Amino acid sequence: MGSMYKYVRLFWRKRNSEEFKELMKSRLIKWRKEPSITRIERPTRIDRARSLGYKAKQGFVVVRVKIRRGSRRKSRPNRGRRSKRMGTTKITAGKSLRWIAEERAARKYTNLEVLNSYWVGQDGRHKWFEVILVDPVHPQIIKDKNIGWINRSVHRRRVFRGLTSAGKKSRGLRKRGYGAEKARPSVRANKRRIK
Repeated sequence: MGSMYKYVRLFWRKRNSEEFKELMKSRLIKWRKEPSITRIERPTRIDRARSLGYKAKQGFVVVRVKIRRGSRRKSRPNRGRRSKRMGTTKITAGKSLRWIAEERAARKYTNLEVLNSYWVGQDGRHKWFEVILVDPVHPQIIKDKNIGWINRSVHRRRVFRGLTSAGKKSRGLRKRGYGAEKARPSVRANKRRIK
């Protein structure tokens, strides 16, 4: 990538700088008022989007998704437990918030496939992710040698089967070899396998 992308990448790395904090503060004020899923014209982090496969051409759509932070909320039982056994705290989802954001975007745009996603901001209550979506039947996508693979039927609804980058990470597929014997083909499939 060109030199401009290098400076954009450096800016996003230095998240403790005053310039970054001021920019995010003004952005988040605007983003909080928007709907949970908002289609945007161009990526906020152009360097990250390009590295994940985004191109400024027909067939590509970028969506910003707002998602609440923290673990699962569970109502407190009103009797018959000691505090330790209430089961209200430390209950976490089996998916990352980024994967959940990708699924929500895919549910809203049912004719598009999720390519990838990346973090763009957070405050005390929410996280924002930008999800790159692709129209698999668009002529520009089909004839593109880099992204045409997404048109094949094996990739249909890939986000709901944990085939995106966030999905594979949550499923433990980043690790290979020793210590990861039970992660493939999936945790459940490995349990069903006849030993």
